[in-house]
Amino acid sequence: MTEQVTTKPADLASVPDAQVVKFMPRAEKSSDKPAEDEEVSLYEVRKKIHPRAVTGMFANMRWTFVFLTQALYYGLPWLQWNGRQAVLFDLVQRKFYIFGLVLWPQDVFYLAVILIISAFSLFLFTTVAGRLWCGYTCPQTVYTEIFMWVEQKIEGSRNQRIKLDGEPMSVRKFGLKAAKFSIWGAIAFWTGFTFVGYFTPIHVLGHEFFTWTLGPWETFWVFFYGLFTYMFAGHLREQVCLHMCPYARFQGVMFDPDTLVITYDVERGEPRGARKKGVEPASIGKGSCVDCEICVQVCPTGIDIRDGLQYQCIGCAACIDACDQVMDKMGYPRGLIRYSTEHAVKEHWGRKEVLGHIIRPRVLLYAALLGIIVAGLGWSLLTRVPLMVNIIRDRATLAREVEGGNVENVFRLQIMNTAEQRRKFVMTVGGMDGVSIATTTRFEIDPATTATEVLRVQAPADSGHRGSNPIYFEVRAEDNQDVFVHEKAVFIQP
Repeated sequence: MTEQVTTKPADLASVPDAQVVKFMPRAEKSSDKPAEDEEVSLYEVRKKIHPRAVTGMFANMRWTFVFLTQALYYGLPWLQWNGRQAVLFDLVQRKFYIFGLVLWPQDVFYLAVILIISAFSLFLFTTVAGRLWCGYTCPQTVYTEIFMWVEQKIEGSRNQRIKLDGEPMSVRKFGLKAAKFSIWGAIAFWTGFTFVGYFTPIHVLGHEFFTWTLGPWETFWVFFYGLFTYMFAGHLREQVCLHMCPYARFQGVMFDPDTLVITYDVERGEPRGARKKGVEPASIGKGSCVDCEICVQVCPTGIDIRDGLQYQCIGCAACIDACDQVMDKMGYPRGLIRYSTEHAVKEHWGRKEVLGHIIRPRVLLYAALLGIIVAGLGWSLLTRVPLMVNIIRDRATLAREVEGGNVENVFRLQIMNTAEQRRKFVMTVGGMDGVSIATTTRFEIDPATTATEVLRVQAPADSGHRGSNPIYFEVRAEDNQDVFVHEKAVFIQP
């Protein structure tokens, strides 16, 4: 047998649950038995975190964002626009509807730009004030907050929940757990149903669900998304942030000594220790921290912010609200735990100096790039012509002679009316003497629809030169002369 000694070396300090195990032979412990090897896990079993409920300014802000994000998420699929769903990503028809904007596969450029804007926004916010996204608007944070609220309403306070989990199974415990899991399941299912409602019209989806005619892929994604919401927000919780989310791992690259993060004022708080209410810290040789550990109890990831900045901190500021309440009860100034910067704590800056150092080269660069990209996207959308035209030559017949001594080329025309109204279009051709369209030149196309026509274009045999001759097609809307497209093509003279 062996004796195991658990230590935490410096190179594993960033992995809180990692353990290095050293084995010592029993012979060193006054035993004559030989040493044996034993396999043990290098990672301890996860201990469930029971966050304590907290109130305060940052908790109110967090719940405000919960309401705003969920009102947007659950409400958008039910909004109507021009007789259709206002926001719909119709993968079958290959059209994205965003209120009055209709995007086609050819508009994938806009999707790329939106992703770039999201990335630069994340970089900017993180550089200025740390993990604002994680603490207030990340879906993992939002749904965990909702699920924990349900848990607190059913099972009670933190101490009550800890006691309940430690009890053997009983009728009462089974009933409470069943009620909690049922409500979690209902929320998760509705979340998955809403998610699919962005890709299949939600009214159609609801009808198909209640008539048991739901398609296989809709069924899969409703329950798949719902199941992951249930598991992530209900059971995994902080494990998603600690071990699955890549943002926690590279956030430090975007921090600098002037980034606003949640900080513990070591100089003011240490040495920590208990004392009676109203006792001045200096009179007993202690700091302002009373070592109540409430800041640890309210933390959704279970860390102690007094140990310094840690990658596990999601920036929810629950510890700030909790500590401020303790400071109020003790009669001490607030701010022992607060949003501040490394430089501000070290140099004892006030709010004015902190805000003055927010504007720095990195922030200006991110803001400038973000502003340019957003302005470019806005200009592109405002000047976007709701018409797309593709003209393709008929490869089967390059050129042929027709009656009257003319030469004819055949083209395949594809017109996309991306507007939300039925329109009539007129087509003209130019670029060669005597060139004309022998087929119809007027087309009427339904809203957000593609029409395909075959064009026969003729020109005199003596027009242009032998081989390729550039010609130009113009498609223009009759009701709006500003809606038009020029397309270049090639006319072959034999």
